[in-house]
Amino acid sequence: MPKGCLVITVSGLAGSGTTTLCRNLARHYGFKHIYAGLIFRQMAEEMGMTLQEFQKYAELHPEIDREVDRRQVEAANECNVVIEGRLAGWMVKNADLKIWLGAPMMERAKRVAQREGISVEEAYIQIAEREKQNRKRYLNLYGIDIEDKSIYDLIINTAKWGPDGVFAIVKAAIDHLYPDGDAGSNKN
Repeated sequence: MPKGCLVITVSGLAGSGTTTLCRNLARHYGFKHIYAGLIFRQMAEEMGMTLQEFQKYAELHPEIDREVDRRQVEAANECNVVIEGRLAGWMVKNADLKIWLGAPMMERAKRVAQREGISVEEAYIQIAEREKQNRKRYLNLYGIDIEDKSIYDLIINTAKWGPDGVFAIVKAAIDHLYPDGDAGSNKN
């Protein structure tokens, strides 16, 4: 493992494998795992809403996104943390490594369907609607186009590799992040 204090962000759309990767990184490296999606889900539960209801509520209440994002940025002040969230790479500007995980929509729908115990068709529709709402909200709230991947250091199509393969790719990137071996010396 590289020396120093690492802050890594992992972003991707529903079903792309971000949570699996982050759990593997946390377990392997002893990183703390900050999960924006879990924060969002907890807030929905606190409000007594389904995820879909809370998603629509959040569109009209920008303080929801700002609170989730504030917690992500705050977490980046810690050492050896992996921060997971669709906007994590945008919010944590000085992260040592920004990763985007992607996969074709149908593959992601299959994964979400299996995880949530729903049909692939239902998952596909939910994902499509959620992504449309999220894109609009991120543009309105921050001026961020979630489809712009130019800020990421590493982009992986998770349909080509299973969880172990994705982890191996990211592990290689982390282990070779700073050629001088001092991961903490290169922060901007």
